[in-house]
Amino acid sequence: MRKKHVRKMLRNMASGEPVRLTVSMSSWEGLARLAFFAEQFGYAYADVQLTDDNRFALFIVPDPGPQARQRAARNWERYPGAGDGVSLPPVVPDAIEILKARMVVDSGSQYSDKVRMGLAVFTLTAFAAAIGFRLRADSVALVVVGVVWAALMALLPVLLVHGRRYRTRHAARLQAAGFTPVTDRGGRLRYVPPGGQLPGHGNPFAGGS
Repeated sequence: MRKKHVRKMLRNMASGEPVRLTVSMSSWEGLARLAFFAEQFGYAYADVQLTDDNRFALFIVPDPGPQARQRAARNWERYPGAGDGVSLPPVVPDAIEILKARMVVDSGSQYSDKVRMGLAVFTLTAFAAAIGFRLRADSVALVVVGVVWAALMALLPVLLVHGRRYRTRHAARLQAAGFTPVTDRGGRLRYVPPGGQLPGHGNPFAGGS
């Protein structure tokens, strides 16, 4: 997580409107930290989705709950310089883990396994074709590219199974924390926090993609 992402997010949150923040992140923890800080200043995590250019779109919305309002007022008083992306409340590890689990499940429900497989095949094939075109004068290199492509194709089902198990493990963590599985209007499996509701009741990001 970079300071510039926090600065941009807090600046956009000043509008009081729903915020969509597109970032390039190398870890779920970085995204979870962004959402955590949003929740310290009056917003709530709503969704995360993979964009067409392989970045992440983080969706957060104003949290009208009295506890969220009080927490935001308290934190703005304690951390008036939070807008610099540095002077922030301390991170709560358990909260980060829960947010990370929600993001893993939410991103995993964006596409079905069939669509995910199709996208992977298309991407790898296009990549191999591009390399093959550049190395077309070298027959040995072309054979190597073909072998690597075939090996990756064979690994795809294994990777899909691993991804499914990874999401299942995080879903179990959410259920253990009291989250309830629900299906949104777009047919995606989401998890609602205890006492909460599915993003969409007054949230313009509902069921969005």
